[in-house]
Amino acid sequence: MKVTEHLDNAKGKTLFSFEIIPPVKGRNIQELYNNVDPLMEFKPPFIDVTTSREEYVYLEKNGLFDKKLTRMRPGTVGICAALQHKYGVDTVPHVLCGGFTKEETEYLLVDCHYLGIDNVMALRGDARKEEQYFNPTLGGHCYATELVKQIQNLNSGSYLHETVESDNCANFCIGVAGYPEKHMEAPSLKSDLKRLKEKVDAGADYVVTQMFFDNKRFFKFVEEAREMGIQVPIIPGIKPLAVKRHLQILPQVFKIDLPQDLIDAVDACANNVAVRQVGIEWAIQQSKELKEAGVPVLHYYSMGKSDNIKAIAEKLF
Repeated sequence: MKVTEHLDNAKGKTLFSFEIIPPVKGRNIQELYNNVDPLMEFKPPFIDVTTSREEYVYLEKNGLFDKKLTRMRPGTVGICAALQHKYGVDTVPHVLCGGFTKEETEYLLVDCHYLGIDNVMALRGDARKEEQYFNPTLGGHCYATELVKQIQNLNSGSYLHETVESDNCANFCIGVAGYPEKHMEAPSLKSDLKRLKEKVDAGADYVVTQMFFDNKRFFKFVEEAREMGIQVPIIPGIKPLAVKRHLQILPQVFKIDLPQDLIDAVDACANNVAVRQVGIEWAIQQSKELKEAGVPVLHYYSMGKSDNIKAIAEKLF
């Protein structure tokens, strides 16, 4: 079932969903199930599964180092299929521009269609670690808007090199990312909203936001998006703080601001156990306010751990 259909069926009730990352190569999928199991009691209608782009590794060979491209966390589509089979829940694989050619994207989408996956999240993706700015893959897309257009073309039977007339074409529901504090590369929030509207005009069905810790930023973002003409559902993404170094890492990586009250509370913690509790309590209060405001879904970034997400959901669902 499509994400938008789940929202329609909820009839205004706020739903619960979360995002997971695939395990690194060589790990057992049971570890993933162990983190998903505790969250299934809250009946998520869908689960997002991230995709990692390729990165360079250096392998020693005869005293020299050989530079090779690899993916540390492959298996997104396989995990989505496994979760759907095991739990009977819809899954949303993330599809990236970075690291994929248009042909590879088409093959991935065809696989998703055959597996009965009805939803995809279309993202540009980040720059590789050794790059300062995003560089598109040779033969790939530069922008998420182009990726959305490819998915919509495939929905109508228009593949890269042929057009197929069939009643069995894919019909993907397409999610895209929004940034309440603007994308790090955007010159302004207004210009970033224009890019978001381009994605929606190209066929995106809903928006999931980047993490934020001040609900005022989200409410302002939604208001300005509506004024811009963006009328699709906007889902807030929530990430509970878990360790003290998040105070430095999250603003640096995601270019977001943390409220001073949250910073002070974390600074006062003697250890990361206390920080984790502060993060849980902050996310609970955030979530309660968002839920009272009538958001369609509370979407949590779990990053492979579920105990803090479970503690939050227990107070809300």
